[in-house]
Amino acid sequence: MFNNSFKILFFFILMMSTMITISANSWLSAWMGLEINLLSFIPLMSDNNLMSNEASLKYFLTQALASTILLFSIILFMYKNNFMNQMFNSNNNYINMIILSALLMKSGTAPFHFWFPNVMEGLNWMNSLILMTWQKIGPLMLISYLIMKFLLFWCILLSIIIGSLSGLNQTSLRKLMTYSSINHLGWMLMSMYSNESLWITYFMFYTFLSFNLIFLFNMFKLFHINQLYSLFMFNKYLKFSLFLNLLSLGGLPPFLGFIPKWLTIQYVTINDQLFMMTIMIMLTLLTLFFYLRLCYTAFMLNYFENNWIFNIQWNNFMMNLYLIFSFMSSFGLFIISFLYYLI
Repeated sequence: MFNNSFKILFFFILMMSTMITISANSWLSAWMGLEINLLSFIPLMSDNNLMSNEASLKYFLTQALASTILLFSIILFMYKNNFMNQMFNSNNNYINMIILSALLMKSGTAPFHFWFPNVMEGLNWMNSLILMTWQKIGPLMLISYLIMKFLLFWCILLSIIIGSLSGLNQTSLRKLMTYSSINHLGWMLMSMYSNESLWITYFMFYTFLSFNLIFLFNMFKLFHINQLYSLFMFNKYLKFSLFLNLLSLGGLPPFLGFIPKWLTIQYVTINDQLFMMTIMIMLTLLTLFFYLRLCYTAFMLNYFENNWIFNIQWNNFMMNLYLIFSFMSSFGLFIISFLYYLI
């Protein structure tokens, strides 16, 4: 990604535009930050192949539509509040609903998620990581200013249902990560509703776990599930660390990925939303099911191993860095619990 100087430039503009969005003091300046973010990410998506060009076009059209709706609703909101207070009712619910819908479309939350898997399928792993993590910071921060119980609850429910069910029959790792991201978005929105700053903690854990997996996928150019089973025969440590990271991303209790879900469950229970919490946990078990199915196949069952795979020379620093991150992902819950007990 950083081989070209213009990509470095657009990457810094991408980061600065997100800072503009989250530090904005008006809806119009927040919209401007989102637009700069969109126009700086599209050059990063170009990878000199038809799939990336198609993905960048789909991304542009969807985000442009969401930006148009957002700008229209912002202008309507300002017009109503500043000039027409005498003629209109002071209730802004329908304008807030339009703004929230546009932001949910920008973040890829169900039921506005249809562009997300198609765009992800045409990107390389580094761009996929940016799309799943950094590109969600701006929209999620703006959503946290504008929480509407009715619309948000339906989006949370649909995100967890679609993220769980759609990942069951996927063979593409990029689509698997996409539907996992949609599922985690539902949990982030629920944590946002329960506690003002809890979603930031959830997002940081999710970013770390996604980086662990995508680092390895990008290193070995893995794009489909069958590649996982045939590549890591030469190094059992990498194989175990990869599948333990998958289980951690799914939120299995002994691993680090369970901490944000644990905190969300705790706060939602304090707010007496037990019915919603029960549905979320039951549906998230489906996500764990397809992760466990992958790991069970890799650990327990016999499958064909290719003998012609060559050893790949690892950089020692990168290898050690990945193993440290993988250890934190697998045993982070024990470490944090021990430190909390000592404190």
